[in-house]
Amino acid sequence: MNISQFIWNIADDVLRGVYTRGKYRDIILPMTVIRRLDAVLEATKPAVLARKVELDALDLPPAAQEPALNKAAAQAFHNGSPFTLKQLLSRPNPATQRADFESYLDGFSANVREIIEQFGFRKQLDTLERAAILHALLEKFCDDRVNLSPAPVRDDDGRIRLPAMDNHAMGTLFEELLRKFNEENNEEAGEHFTPRDVIELMAELVFRPVADRIGDSTYLLYDDACGTGGMLTVGEAKLARLAAGAGKAAEIHLYGQESNPETYAICKADLLIKGEGAEARNIAPNSTLSADAHGRQGLRFDFMMANPPFGKTWKVDLAAMGGKAGALDPRFVVKHPGLEGDDKQLRLFPRVSDGQLLFLVNKLSKMKDTPLGSRIADIHNGSALFTGEAGSGESNVRRWIIENDWLEAIVALPLNIFYNTGIATYVWVLSNRKAERRKGKVQLIDATGLFRPLRRNLGKRNCEMTPEHIQAVLNAYEAMEPSDTSVVLPNSAFGYWKIVVERPLRLRSRFTREAIDALRFQSGHRSLRQALHAEFGDALFDDFASVAERLKAHLDPPEAEMEEAAESEDEASAEGEEVAAEAEDTTPKLPRKTVKKLLDPATWVRDRRLHRAAERLMAVIGDAEHDDYAVFEAKVTGAIRAERLVMKPAEARMIARAMSWRAADARPIVKSASKKVADPRGGFFTATVKGKAAIVVYEPDKALSDTEIVAFDEPGGIEAFFEREVLPHADDAWIDREKTRIGYEVSFARHFYKPKPPRPLAEIKAEIDALEHQTQALLDAVLVEADA
Repeated sequence: MNISQFIWNIADDVLRGVYTRGKYRDIILPMTVIRRLDAVLEATKPAVLARKVELDALDLPPAAQEPALNKAAAQAFHNGSPFTLKQLLSRPNPATQRADFESYLDGFSANVREIIEQFGFRKQLDTLERAAILHALLEKFCDDRVNLSPAPVRDDDGRIRLPAMDNHAMGTLFEELLRKFNEENNEEAGEHFTPRDVIELMAELVFRPVADRIGDSTYLLYDDACGTGGMLTVGEAKLARLAAGAGKAAEIHLYGQESNPETYAICKADLLIKGEGAEARNIAPNSTLSADAHGRQGLRFDFMMANPPFGKTWKVDLAAMGGKAGALDPRFVVKHPGLEGDDKQLRLFPRVSDGQLLFLVNKLSKMKDTPLGSRIADIHNGSALFTGEAGSGESNVRRWIIENDWLEAIVALPLNIFYNTGIATYVWVLSNRKAERRKGKVQLIDATGLFRPLRRNLGKRNCEMTPEHIQAVLNAYEAMEPSDTSVVLPNSAFGYWKIVVERPLRLRSRFTREAIDALRFQSGHRSLRQALHAEFGDALFDDFASVAERLKAHLDPPEAEMEEAAESEDEASAEGEEVAAEAEDTTPKLPRKTVKKLLDPATWVRDRRLHRAAERLMAVIGDAEHDDYAVFEAKVTGAIRAERLVMKPAEARMIARAMSWRAADARPIVKSASKKVADPRGGFFTATVKGKAAIVVYEPDKALSDTEIVAFDEPGGIEAFFEREVLPHADDAWIDREKTRIGYEVSFARHFYKPKPPRPLAEIKAEIDALEHQTQALLDAVLVEADA
């Protein structure tokens, strides 16, 4: 009998009508675990019960009894209740069966109880009891036609009737159930389940390059987003095979962390089911980012693999770490010798909407400083390659990795190879002990064409990588030669400078009636203030109190009135009527801060004061046009003093700027004098100020400010690029050197994109001619029918 299919059918036989198909896993998975553990413990149950009687007589608390009871069970877990699942079937009384079953669950050791708790299985007991299906569920799982025990079932003559279910077979069965449930829930499929072929590729890339260096030693494997534990178990098996093939006795220990309670429970249960109870203790709950369980112990790992979540917010983790400003976790705020200045710390915090790179940084913080070092394979989407400008968290992560020379290779996987996403995905391969020929270099491998289509889609997964495809990737990796699917680049090929190019602000200035009138709305929200002035008139400036109530009602109507207006619009729309024109002109709900400012008479008074002051200044200065803003501003300041106008310096400058406009032929505005040496490319110019030669800094024009990307490999660097690409078009430009930032990005398209050549013109013309003949024939047929 196909045991996987039998267990799968239990859901339809027992749970249909009580649970939706998407919820079957909430019952079937924990019950499969419980039944397997029950079968494993069945042979030693009498010894466990006898030992428990002895320990109870010593009045030892349950926690103190656990080591002795585990030893009696010959496992890393036990069940000290007086029941087995089959014994519960002999007590079918509905009034006591649930209590008996809960007593049975309570009898498990703490590690199993935690798994049951993380599954949330006890929460399902109310539903099972109300639907009266608990007995039927237990009966199905204890069916004599199925054996989940590690011992075979024999008939009366001693012949094997049902084969034993060893740990490997049980692990395979459990993973098959997981796969089926993931297929049933396509919206979640793959979120915690990485395809086996992808894991095999990652394991090969991690272990194969150092296979000849695996010795009689202890190796620690780590996955900081371990999901159901697939990468750990595949990695363990791969490493064990390599060690055995070399005649080495490697001792392997697994470590992982998972934040999702159910998948955490599945991971621990899978290890227990496979007989790896000691390793199950090394799987930790909660978020790796904000509650790093293994980092607190100071553990370092030899091999690390993970498929962290893409595009998932880490806002909760950030808050737990103290917010972006207060987060000082040494994993993510690192010392980096490549930084200039006194602060040698590099902050590696990406956008809060996507924390995938933090998992990679976490692994890098746990590398071993040994001759073998540590090797890492991590899956990321394209965002990790290029998102984030120079100086951002994502770019800083790439910079930190590449400048430390840890990145060996990145492999582009086939599209649609994952269950829950069709986007491009990549395997990053890293090591802190690169082979000599790889030092200072990064290899990019395009494996997007290495796949075999599936006969039936599994979620969004429509292809797989066969062993031959995986070997092709390994061959490209080991050859490390340029080809159609492989490029090898120096680390510097991925770096660049982001420079800020400034140009001086040049203004012409002149008092005009239009510019002076515009000062009445200088306090912001110009168009809105103009609309309000059109409705309420000069009273806004001269007698605000007389219009204050009407203005408040206009800007901030009561909620009831807003709801009534919305309902009226809904009714009109439902009846197919047009909303009244007045409704279209209704002022939209404004931010509270804006309303408060518009209702403050002081803002209107200030604007009126500026308006009147400008009128007086125009009368004094006149309407002559100036091409030197400094001269114009000095005249404005002098006139203010002469007229004894009470005005702050900022308000005087506001009037001068309001009377000015940008003009390419005007003189540049001097921001300040400097004692530095002349450096026109860096923004320090020689000029004559008050008849004397001086070094000045010009005020930059924000509208003309621009950025340029300069590759590290640019011949001559920033200066040569600036001379060649900028100065011929803007001879007064300079580089704001304090704003220069270093960035890193990886572009597969730049190296592997092959543009499709356009079709020959003759072919296109022939196709157009054929379409024209076809169209003409159809028209002729229509005309013939019309004539008939």
